[in-house]
Amino acid sequence: MKAGARILIGGAVQGVGFRYFIYRHASRLGLVGFTRNLPGGEVEIELEGERALIEALLAQARTGPMMAQVDSLRIEWRDGRRGFIRFEIRH
Repeated sequence: MKAGARILIGGAVQGVGFRYFIYRHASRLGLVGFTRNLPGGEVEIELEGERALIEALLAQARTGPMMAQVDSLRIEWRDGRRGFIRFEIRH
């Protein structure tokens, strides 16, 4: 069964390639959804896929790319019925 999640990541996560990092890992895992920067400095990730694969992405997101510093990670689990087709970076 598909799971869904909304993840908010805080810290030094904008301007360091975080969205591209998440895009690469989510695409490799076969997850669908999007990532984007929020005006308050956080990165938002909305995605769907197998729960174990989402958890694998969470493990990567906790550290992020080399220049990032993740101070907080909040996740809200949802059902997987948003109907995303692919994973993308939104601006």
